[in-house]
Amino acid sequence: MAPITEVEGRRLALSNLEKVLYPATGFTKAEVLHYYATVADVLLPHLRDRPVSFLRYPDGPDGQVFFTKNVPPGTPDWVTTAEVPRSEGPARMVLVQDLPSLMWAANLVTEFHTHQWLIGDPGQADRIVFDLDPGAPATIVQCCEVAVWLRERLAKDGIEAYAKTSGSKGLHLLAAVRGASSDQVSEYAKRLAVEAEKAMPRLVLHRMTRSLRPGKVFVDWSQNAARKTTATPYTLRARPEPSVSAPVTWDEVETCRSPGALALAAPDVGPRIRDHGDLLASLLEGAHAGPLP
Repeated sequence: MAPITEVEGRRLALSNLEKVLYPATGFTKAEVLHYYATVADVLLPHLRDRPVSFLRYPDGPDGQVFFTKNVPPGTPDWVTTAEVPRSEGPARMVLVQDLPSLMWAANLVTEFHTHQWLIGDPGQADRIVFDLDPGAPATIVQCCEVAVWLRERLAKDGIEAYAKTSGSKGLHLLAAVRGASSDQVSEYAKRLAVEAEKAMPRLVLHRMTRSLRPGKVFVDWSQNAARKTTATPYTLRARPEPSVSAPVTWDEVETCRSPGALALAAPDVGPRIRDHGDLLASLLEGAHAGPLP
């Protein structure tokens, strides 16, 4: 029997706590749950009111990995769900609104992925995202160069950008926007990706073509589509080590000189939160949210 834990009045059965999920470091299921409990105060605001897609890896990243958008079987009735519009017809998805829901979802062993809009107004995007993905031998060092260019370009349009690691090889750029649909944000993001490629043709690629990727940074603008999701800030990733998609400062981005410089794992995140708080707090507040030009 899985031990029963009470979280803010909700009873949870937390299972397989000794299971090693990250063999490279021996990081266990109990440590995954402890991590999510530790970062809940900064993670929950990024999840709240956003339908969540789960990338589940219950036997670790080397086991079966599968993507779940619909409400998983066995979801407790106290977990908030909502009907979400989709081109193929509406679906019901989970909203992680509080600590008990977060711990229930963490027990499924999951990456959290969210849309660039809120459930209250799925027709309006409230943020823009660029996923900077390096093709070897390019690394996050080159991603940081591109990120600085994009930051300055967005600033010209009155939009303030924030950076976080992808938790994998690359970097994500996020900014708050207002008064635009997902289609309009996608169009604008693509325009900037094309501009970046013209400005740095040896470094940047705006098309997904695999054969063109080696040595370049693919500026993926497509995750702004209403149906697409991006790894939520502070989520663990299904990688060999317990890496995290974690916010970083612009000083860290500008001074990044080695591929491992921004590799952040679960044990690194708590101290960073104590030192910096949530580096993406202004993104949540919609500070400097500009209308698209």
